Amino acid sequence: MNTDSWKGLIRNIAPTLGTALGGPAAGLAIKFLADKFLGKADASEQELGVAIQGATPEQLLQIKKLDNDFKTQMKQLDIDVFKLETLDVQSARDMAKTNMWPQIVLSTIYTFGYFAVLYIFMVGDVDIPVRFKAEFNMVLGVMTAAQVQIMNFWFGSSHGSRIKDIVATS
Repeated sequence: MNTDSWKGLIRNIAPTLGTALGGPAAGLAIKFLADKFLGKADASEQELGVAIQGATPEQLLQIKKLDNDFKTQMKQLDIDVFKLETLDVQSARDMAKTNMWPQIVLSTIYTFGYFAVLYIFMVGDVDIPVRFKAEFNMVLGVMTAAQVQIMNFWFGSSHGSRIKDIVATS
């Protein structure tokens, strides 16, 4: 199971919970979903992921409704999950203002490495044993997600684009 695919599903149907899952409020969102969706406050993130990936359309609708409850609960606690996400990204960018070279070097090495691995498997004649197919797919998924995070660091996340699109259509 791709551990992040359930989070992507949540981001699509429950934007507040999805944003919280991707930022510093992830623990709150997981605990909230475990309690309200599974009825088991101490459920693990993996248990929650399995349940959400196997959710029926009715259960997905329930999650969409839970998003409003989560938003209300966060307002009561005076927590703005979208602002937290922005502050988290901004703090990383502020840290980089003092010395950008570590970020530049690591991003460059990772990006070249990532595309080298893709090139080798796309062009090269590399056979992956069947018993390692799942593990290879998992590693490639993790590497792809990390590459997306690097792009988000340098070029911004899609949250700003979503807000821009919403304002433009209003």
